[in-house]
Amino acid sequence: MELKGIIFDVDGTLADTEEFHRQAFNKAFKDFNLNWHWSKQAYHDLLAISGGKERFRICLEQDTELRESIEDVSTFIIDLHQCKSEHYRTMLANGHIQLRPGIKRLIAEARAEGIMLGIATSSSEANFQTLIKQTLDTSAETLFAAIVTSDIVTDKKPSPVVYQCALAEMGLTAENCIAIEDTANGNKAAQFAGLPVVITTHAYTRDNNFTGASLVIDHLGDDNLPINVAQGNALGKSAVDVELLRYFVSQERQQPTEDMAMPAEYTAVNNKSAQSS
Repeated sequence: MELKGIIFDVDGTLADTEEFHRQAFNKAFKDFNLNWHWSKQAYHDLLAISGGKERFRICLEQDTELRESIEDVSTFIIDLHQCKSEHYRTMLANGHIQLRPGIKRLIAEARAEGIMLGIATSSSEANFQTLIKQTLDTSAETLFAAIVTSDIVTDKKPSPVVYQCALAEMGLTAENCIAIEDTANGNKAAQFAGLPVVITTHAYTRDNNFTGASLVIDHLGDDNLPINVAQGNALGKSAVDVELLRYFVSQERQQPTEDMAMPAEYTAVNNKSAQSS
């Protein structure tokens, strides 16, 4: 199979944003006078749930006193998340973020070789655009042929629909693409969509289960910053480049293990979502 496309996750993959998200959540809680505070350990645990709004719902289920005091839970969650997002984008606009090692290099190399780039994220369009503007000083549309965000797809990873939609928008099939991810849910989502996956871990995800990933490393590698391999075979390379990604795409897809089989409830819903996007 020929490599024709690379699809990136955003938060934790393009940039190490999770700590900024955690701080923005806590700022929003303070603004809303909530008796909530997400420590690093608590946030680590909550990352098993994809999506900030979804995490709010879980916390509300546990905080029965607060839930009973809220007249309209849906509106409360939307307003709280909007407040958090404003704090997050302010932090990005202040220049407190950089791309992870190897991201800029790999994007440039792929574009030079005519390989399409896509985005499949549970983040919002506004958050993603702010990140790209601050780190690459360009519009995302000049770099990415497909940008699928939570504004387009509401199903959260490990649902594969965000990848299915990205593939459809790029006009490519899974056999010709590869995903770059950072979480267990992202790993599953990409594999459920038929994609091989390269995982770049960070402080919040390095203990995740990455069954089936082609490669698990600490970052993509850059000048004088070689990768450390936790799982898989990097063919002796010190950085992930297009040649290595071509190798992973060319390999025969492994049959999913029992814990990596796509749940039946995803199939019909996600196929419908992908077709309607």
